[in-house]
Amino acid sequence: MTRWIRPGSATAALALLPALLATSACGDSADAAATEYTVMTWSPSGTGGFDRPGVTALAEEIGKDVNAKGGLDGHRLRVITCNEHNTVEGGTACVRQAVAEKVVAVVGSYSLNSDSLLPGLEAAKIPYLGGYGLSNAEFRSPLSYPVAGGTPTLIAGNGRQLVAAGCHTIALVRPDTKAGDTLTGYLGSALKPEGVKLVDVKVSEKTPDYGDAARKALGDDRPGTCASDALAPEQSVKLLDAYRQLGPKHTLLGAVIGSVPQSVLGPMGGDGGPLNNAYVAGWYPPASSRAWDALRAASSGDSRIDVSDLAAQTTWVAYQVFLQAAERLRAAGTPLTSQSLRDLLDSGDSLRTGGVTPSLSWGEMLPSAESPRLVNTWVTYQQVKASQLTEQQSGFLDVRWVLTGGRPPQ
Repeated sequence: MTRWIRPGSATAALALLPALLATSACGDSADAAATEYTVMTWSPSGTGGFDRPGVTALAEEIGKDVNAKGGLDGHRLRVITCNEHNTVEGGTACVRQAVAEKVVAVVGSYSLNSDSLLPGLEAAKIPYLGGYGLSNAEFRSPLSYPVAGGTPTLIAGNGRQLVAAGCHTIALVRPDTKAGDTLTGYLGSALKPEGVKLVDVKVSEKTPDYGDAARKALGDDRPGTCASDALAPEQSVKLLDAYRQLGPKHTLLGAVIGSVPQSVLGPMGGDGGPLNNAYVAGWYPPASSRAWDALRAASSGDSRIDVSDLAAQTTWVAYQVFLQAAERLRAAGTPLTSQSLRDLLDSGDSLRTGGVTPSLSWGEMLPSAESPRLVNTWVTYQQVKASQLTEQQSGFLDVRWVLTGGRPPQ
């Protein structure tokens, strides 16, 4: 028996926090520090394939919306954005600016270099709320508060999704790295209760042979044969090209949401494409869900913001948590500071995200040496139809038992 929670209807952050948006009391530069709260959001832009300009653009739009409605309890929300240039040096410059500007928190950011950047925030005692989760530090640092479940949660969820679809053998196609090694253990735990066979297909990042990987994933191509794609998007395209050339008849494809962004779904998910009808595990509802109506409204007119982009969605979730935490502090008569925000997040209070995830609480962290800061162990089941992700099953499935080596709930 699985544990599902149905998502609530979408609610904009500002509608969700009416008491937060009191009359503004913005003053001049002399008393600016007393009348505004400052946060930072960073992401790379103008650097290539890992650019996420929508992350910082969305943060700016959220700041404008909050201030247009009166700010945070009469305080202006000042959102500083920083281009970390997809380099340690660029990210370090963002950290220095965050410290110099005395930000309350770094919220909803995207970086491949967080392992190198978080120590600087730790030294300044600045919380990192809702990073995208591309590095180990984001799930380990005592000042990191991730809102997404990382790849382990997706792997566990896609395993359970494929088991429910009738798979008897599942090939995990994953990077031949230390991080990839851990994914095999998570998928194995997800398959163990039903005795489903796991085939480990490693793909080298140096000399990848996608034809060989596709053949191993197909196996004997009988009914009940399935494969789960956990590669990076650019690797997934090459794997799917090789897979399509083999002309499989029965093998069912699955994937984790980060492997199949719209840039991959477009050419691969239409009629006759290898991803058509594929099963995908996600952190959030598909972009077509009404749960994202508030995000669509906030980003309307800004071409930089792609509502289907997981990075933008994660930034949205992070700001929902931040705004609700600010409201809790206001209600308690506590000034919003880095310390008071951390105290609230550490207290175990449950914070809503407008229906795009279950409520989140860092008092329920994962008892795991690898990801002790992971709290969102919920996934959604989606399916590819006509190159778009659609809802396969309504609600959120909790896979915490998989990640902790337990047994499925009865």
